[in-house]
Amino acid sequence: MTEQSRTPVTIYDVAKAAGVAPSTVSRTFARPGRVNAETAARIREVAEELGYRANPIGQALATSQTRLLGLMVSDVANPFYSQLIRGAQLAATEAGYEILLADCRESGARERTALERLIPVVEGFIIGSSRMSDSALRNIAKQRPMVVLNRALLDVPSVVTDNASGVQAAVDLLRSLGHDSVVYVAGPEASWPDGMRFRALRDLGAKAGLNTHKVGPFLPTFDGGLAAARTMLERPPTAVLAYNDLMAIGVMHGFLREGIAVPEQVSVVGFDDILISRLTIPTLTTVAAPMKQMGVTAVKNVVAIINGARHRSTEPLVMPVQLKVRGSTAQRRRKRVSPALGTTMVSGSAS
Repeated sequence: MTEQSRTPVTIYDVAKAAGVAPSTVSRTFARPGRVNAETAARIREVAEELGYRANPIGQALATSQTRLLGLMVSDVANPFYSQLIRGAQLAATEAGYEILLADCRESGARERTALERLIPVVEGFIIGSSRMSDSALRNIAKQRPMVVLNRALLDVPSVVTDNASGVQAAVDLLRSLGHDSVVYVAGPEASWPDGMRFRALRDLGAKAGLNTHKVGPFLPTFDGGLAAARTMLERPPTAVLAYNDLMAIGVMHGFLREGIAVPEQVSVVGFDDILISRLTIPTLTTVAAPMKQMGVTAVKNVVAIINGARHRSTEPLVMPVQLKVRGSTAQRRRKRVSPALGTTMVSGSAS
């Protein structure tokens, strides 16, 4: 094979052979409706003879119809996102789109940079648990159709889980087990669900007679949970509600390493219901979120907007949650003094 035969055929080669301008060749493949049918047929025939292959990405960018959607997550290593990604992929495939996955690694600055780079490439965005400001998200939404997950924005389509109902279920469980106080282990300060969950716990806990305290913020990871456990070792609580399952599992391991039994001495509740929450010992009580369905819903909505639908509601779409009661929660054990023996004994007791 000669060097010349390995050189790719360009639109300039096709234009010269067909006796037309290069721009006419470009329009033939990118915008065929704008070229005379007879001319377009001759150009395609010449292109076939020369072995020219049009660049589909270049054509797509020229028409802004790339059939690509950008999906941004805050940490691709967090199993919380696995079902969301799967749901988004299934819905995108059904709609004739592909997903470009981006990971901001818990950084609002990285998230914004990645989104701005993707604007020319994708037709729309799905943003999962953004770490950006509201104003920055609105700026991106002005340039491409967008659906935001786990964040409520008045003028941008949003899908959130029912955090208040999830916290209410956790409060009801802990009170039924005799707990009169709970420590909330906070996640990232830039996380919208984190603020919502703590405020709900504070308000709903007060109504139920449950004292609430907060530690953190910590990274929303297993190591973040370990760090949180270390801060609570001096005065271990009887109950913990963690920002997410990874942190809750880290808290459990941190306590168990120091000889603090879960759930006998401390009950632990998480959020999300990731797969590993069913594999730990003890298994984790958690508020389950329909992440796969959220991914499906987000893609369907952003595709609808791309196709001309208008966002009218000022309220986010709220997805239901469900408390999964497992092995990490139990009846609170109280210390009492035996009048006869003068010794300390431990017993279970409900409020």
